[in-house]
Amino acid sequence: MNNQEFAQILYDADTKRQALSQSEYATQLDNESAAYDVQRTLMALKSEKIGGYKVSLTSKETQAMFDSDMPLYGAQVVSHFKQGPITLSANQVLDPLAEVELMFTAKEDLLPEDSLSKLMKKTLIAPAIEVPDSRFLNWFPSLSKYLVIADAAVGGYIVYGQQVETIDYFKTPDELASVATVLYHNGKEIKTGNATEVLGNPLLSLQWLVAKLASQNQQLTAGQHISSGTFLLPEHLTTGSWQASFSHHLSDVVVNVK
Repeated sequence: MNNQEFAQILYDADTKRQALSQSEYATQLDNESAAYDVQRTLMALKSEKIGGYKVSLTSKETQAMFDSDMPLYGAQVVSHFKQGPITLSANQVLDPLAEVELMFTAKEDLLPEDSLSKLMKKTLIAPAIEVPDSRFLNWFPSLSKYLVIADAAVGGYIVYGQQVETIDYFKTPDELASVATVLYHNGKEIKTGNATEVLGNPLLSLQWLVAKLASQNQQLTAGQHISSGTFLLPEHLTTGSWQASFSHHLSDVVVNVK
């Protein structure tokens, strides 16, 4: 099948909440260019404005899981960026995970030549819980990186806390690398994580995305959000209350699952 037809299958799986078999599509894509072409076609089928992007595979460990040596990105529609606390129900997701991240929001268009300091001045920052989800059964961590890209980087929901001026909370780019988090489920500590897991610094993830989009004749524009990469290996998102707490006086983020 061609890329248009494959994008339609992914779209139908999403709208009908019917997960696909990995094995049936294992050889459908064999290069990054085709995978991003499918993703763009998929996003066009959704007929909703792109609210921003998520960056995945931002640690050596997750890159190794998906046989990659670089990050990848996925576009996200506006309605899947939600300010917490929120409640998700089973019929909104297929096979969700929980990740803890920092989310940036562009106050003005971001450019490939922007330094890390310039990116700080041009963005808001917020703590976030990302809920990656896939149109494929049993996807983590066995899905091919090309299917991950095609599936909008297994986009689900991005739930964020209070947005603040990046430059007000952090004096230098290096300071962002010291942000730490704790993930709780029903009040019990599950995992801890640190911003250094995100390419060494979440600002480097943001800078990578700006450059990657530019190489594809795209741009991060004012108002768009960027979920920059997980601080920790994801957990399966089970029922109950999930809370992420952060250092540096950033707000907590809560996702309830029923």
